[in-house]
Amino acid sequence: MPFSIPREEFMEPGHTACHGCGATLAMRYVLKALGKNTVVSVPASCWAVIPGAMPYRTLDVPMVYTPFAATGAVISGLRESLDIQGKEDYNVVGFAGDGGTADIGLQSLSGAMERGHNVFYIMYDNEGYMNTGVQRSGSTPFGAETTTTPVGIDRNFKRQNKKVVADIMMAQGVPYVATATIAYPEDLIRKLNNARKIQGPKFIQILATCPTGWYLPPEKSVEVSKLAVQSGVFPLYEFQNGVLRVSKPSRTVGLKDYLSIQGRFSHLNDEDIAQLQEYVNNRMTMLLEKEKDTANPRP
Repeated sequence: MPFSIPREEFMEPGHTACHGCGATLAMRYVLKALGKNTVVSVPASCWAVIPGAMPYRTLDVPMVYTPFAATGAVISGLRESLDIQGKEDYNVVGFAGDGGTADIGLQSLSGAMERGHNVFYIMYDNEGYMNTGVQRSGSTPFGAETTTTPVGIDRNFKRQNKKVVADIMMAQGVPYVATATIAYPEDLIRKLNNARKIQGPKFIQILATCPTGWYLPPEKSVEVSKLAVQSGVFPLYEFQNGVLRVSKPSRTVGLKDYLSIQGRFSHLNDEDIAQLQEYVNNRMTMLLEKEKDTANPRP
């Protein structure tokens, strides 16, 4: 039977996000997959603003606002309280940006995953603190210009490689870990359906383009998400019960095809791009080696 995206919507069309915001598509697809019996916890982030001011709302499911660092703790409490009420069929979702996940919320996230709560943690990864003015986060990639890594005459762009939280969760042994993008909704929804079958913590990192912070035309948002996968910058994978499967894109493109559309990388020279390409190659090699190892575990 061919795969189809659920038609029912749990996100209303009105919201206050920027044009081309990838985070809105990420939420829309997550709720399509998980359905009405879902509770969403959101920390300080773009999504704390996107639903609009009271009494208006964007989502047709309950939504709990939390402190920046507390998403992991809050979804743990929500899960336990729903279970006590006999509502085990409800999905508890932490929906946090990369600032609230890779940096400020990492300890809380790790604790929730270690305790084994039956929750979903969705990291919508727009690669910066976009809601507060495009500051760099741990998830900002090498070479990117942000307001706290301005290029200027000293070329003070971000010098550190991207912290990939999904890789950290995989190393922690979380039962289900995946990466996804807004450009491939079928892949994202399929992964969420697979995650629902897992009793325990689930972590999914979704690359969510930010035209405002990436200096990107809004109409290019989905296209750039595809190029991130096709260039190897953001590999798609699924780690389930100790077995890793890496998706090989049907089409591959050069790294410059991905970088050239985004103003945040316009200052990079050939040497800088070669350095980023080396990181991309090394990480893909690591993932493919781990895929091979988990498929054929050593005795």
